[in-house]
Amino acid sequence: MARIAGVDLPKNERVEIGLTRIYGVGRSISKKILAETGVNPDVRVKDLKDEDILKMRNVIEKDYRVEGDLRREVAMNIKGLIEIGSYRGLRHRLGLPVHGQRTKTNARTRKGPRKLVMGKKKEA
Repeated sequence: MARIAGVDLPKNERVEIGLTRIYGVGRSISKKILAETGVNPDVRVKDLKDEDILKMRNVIEKDYRVEGDLRREVAMNIKGLIEIGSYRGLRHRLGLPVHGQRTKTNARTRKGPRKLVMGKKKEA
C-alpha cells in the first residue's frame, strides 16, 4: 500500500487519480508530479514500485505544501480575516457564503438546515 504525505492511496485507482486523495493535490498537480518523476499515470497504485513511491514522496515534500501544513495555512488566513474585521472575515464568522453568492434562496450548505419561525404560517 502506497502511503504519501500521511495518506494511504487507494490500491485499485490509477496513480494520477490516487494522488488527488492528498489534500492540496488536484489533477493538474498530480500530472506535474508524475511528469517530474517519470511515472506512468495509467499504472495502478498497487503496481507501483517502491522507488517510484519514494520519488513521488520526495517531490511532494520538496515542492508542494499539502495536508497538515496547507490546512494550517488556510485556517490561519481565515483567522486573520476574522481578526482584522474584514467583510470576508465577518461572513466566515457568521457562517454565510463568502464570495458574493445570494442568500435569499440557496446557500443551504453554508447556512445549514432551515430554521422554522413560529407564528409564520403560510396562508393558502
